[in-house]
Amino acid sequence: MARVPPAPDGLFERPRRVVAPGAVHVPRWLSVERRRALVSACREWARGPVPLRRTVLPGGGVMSVRTVCLGWHWQPYRYARTADDVNGARVAAFPAWLGDLGRAAVAEAYGDAGAAEAFAPDTALINFYEDTARMGMHQDKEERSDAPVVSLSIGAACVFRFGNTQGRGRPWTDVELASGDLFVFGGPSRSAFHGVPKVYAGSADPAAGMRAGRLNLTLRETGLS
Repeated sequence: MARVPPAPDGLFERPRRVVAPGAVHVPRWLSVERRRALVSACREWARGPVPLRRTVLPGGGVMSVRTVCLGWHWQPYRYARTADDVNGARVAAFPAWLGDLGRAAVAEAYGDAGAAEAFAPDTALINFYEDTARMGMHQDKEERSDAPVVSLSIGAACVFRFGNTQGRGRPWTDVELASGDLFVFGGPSRSAFHGVPKVYAGSADPAAGMRAGRLNLTLRETGLS
C-alpha cells in the first residue's frame, strides 16, 4: 500500500521520538513565523555570492538537490571558504542568530543545557528538493568535530531514512519529516548513514512561503579554523 504524507498540523498527534541513541525527532518544532523567516533568508542566500546550484560529484554525476552553503563551502568531499567548484567566491557568513537557533534545537532534542551551550555551529548546508529530488545514503564525515548535526525541515514532507554507522544497507528506520520538524543526531549516531528516498509531492507549506518543494537546513560544527 502506498504511504501518504503526514496530515496537516492538528489532525493527529505526532510525538517526539528517539530514533536511535543520540538521534531525536521533534515534530512541529518550528513555528510558522520561524519557518516563514527561514524561507525568506534562504531565498536571499540562494542569490549568492555563491548561488544555489547542483553539486557535481567526482565521477561526473550531478546531485538532484540544489545546495547553498553558509560559513564554509562544502564540495565533495571537503570544506573551503571559497567555492572553487562554482565561481570562486567566498560563501556568505554564518549568522549568529542561526547559531542561537541551533543551540536551542540541541537543548530541545537532548534536554541538556551543557550540550546546547557547547554547540558552536559554523556552517549550514541548505538543500532544496524539488518533488523528484532524492538524496542517497551517506555519512556527514568531513567535519573534524563530533558535535551533533541539527536538521530543520520546511515545505514538502519526505521520508528520511536513518541507518547505521557501518554501511548504507539495513538496518535503517524510515521517519516522515514534515514542515517545521527538527531532527538532531549526535553521540553514537553522529556518523550514521542517512538519506531521503522520497519527497511527497503536493505536501508543501504555503503558509511558510513554500508552494512546492522542500528545504532542509543542516547546521554543523566543522572543527576547522
